[in-house]
Amino acid sequence: MKLLDPILILLLLSLAACGGVFPAPNTPLPFEYPQPALTVSAPQATILSPTASPHPQALRIWLPSQFDPSAGTTASDFLQARLDQFGKRRGIKVEVRIKAVGGPGGLLDSLTSTSAAASLALPDLVALPRDLLETAALKGLLHPFDDQTKAMDASDWYDYSQELARLQESLFGLPFAGDALVLVYRSKVISVPPADWATTLKSSNPLFFPASDPQALFTLAMYQADGGAVRDDQSRPYLDPALLSEVLAFYAGAREVGVMSDGLAQYQSSEQIWEDFLDNRADWVVAWSSSYLGNLPVDAGIAPIPTPDGKPFTLVTGWLWALASRQSDRQELAIELAEFLTDSSFLVNWTAAAGYLPVRSSVLNGWPDPSLKVVLNQVAISARLYPTSDILSSLGAPLQQATVEVLKVQKDPVTAAQDAAASLTKP
Repeated sequence: MKLLDPILILLLLSLAACGGVFPAPNTPLPFEYPQPALTVSAPQATILSPTASPHPQALRIWLPSQFDPSAGTTASDFLQARLDQFGKRRGIKVEVRIKAVGGPGGLLDSLTSTSAAASLALPDLVALPRDLLETAALKGLLHPFDDQTKAMDASDWYDYSQELARLQESLFGLPFAGDALVLVYRSKVISVPPADWATTLKSSNPLFFPASDPQALFTLAMYQADGGAVRDDQSRPYLDPALLSEVLAFYAGAREVGVMSDGLAQYQSSEQIWEDFLDNRADWVVAWSSSYLGNLPVDAGIAPIPTPDGKPFTLVTGWLWALASRQSDRQELAIELAEFLTDSSFLVNWTAAAGYLPVRSSVLNGWPDPSLKVVLNQVAISARLYPTSDILSSLGAPLQQATVEVLKVQKDPVTAAQDAAASLTKP
């Protein structure tokens, strides 16, 4: 047999070394992301495609102080653990910045200024209340999720959550916390809270609500529960004077029997009402569900607000994760994080600890208190998103004025309702 030339042998060995076997791929992560494209030209080394780029090494999220993962509360610990879990699985760092909700330097103000001056410094995800999400989206500061996620296709989202998530037919946020108007009562004083107006008028205890609330949300809830529309056939702000007069007549009747008083005109916010309840100056109040769930007073219960016919109805708002980054590669990973943070398995513990109305029925089903679950499910099923900012800004003042005028006996219910409705058509 003819022996191979020594030079040929060396050449073959050299080529074998350059074209060696690639190592086996790592086990896939629970959250898979596209791997960079590879181009191989033997005998050269493997190189990245010129168009490929690695996934971001960090994601930025903005949060208000009540959701600060470093706050040292049970809820914050749950959130920090969730962020750490995502970061570990993805091999990235999740950077958190805390912002005020409103005012200079707040969430909306910071989004506006950063978008104009340093868009690369925008957060990838930002937690926004519904009203700020609406404003930010209309100003072009947010990017819709739309076809980039199927998270909202799940059947366990409450109807109000679907309303929270959408603006002008686009999906602008993934909801993670709800907050609804509810009735909170002192159980040793009121054994069974009234469900309808007629039963409410038979109570011997004064009902507290912020009559001078600039948005008049309780009066608006009563009006909508009675079937009142807030837009006319041309989508302009609208009040039905006949239905509004029924609400105001309920107030007048409640004043006559001592269930309401002109003293309610001094209250402009639910926070003031809640302070009176905690200080034992009120035995039943209209408050936000988060006030009750965040405190869980041992001597208090929660119920749907009374309505004309006893059928549950309430107004709701909430918090959502929104996309702010303009970079597509960062958006992809940010959407995964938003989905991870709105998964039921996480929200079960977090919403219970943070004191917020669950946005998904599967989340509420995981709560431990059976009686609380029954009431909150009634609230969540009957909840409807309160009107958009343009409607609220138009309806708030006339509704507030009519409420105060009737409680102070300055106008009768019919006149106050007609004046409120007519004010919307004045130039």
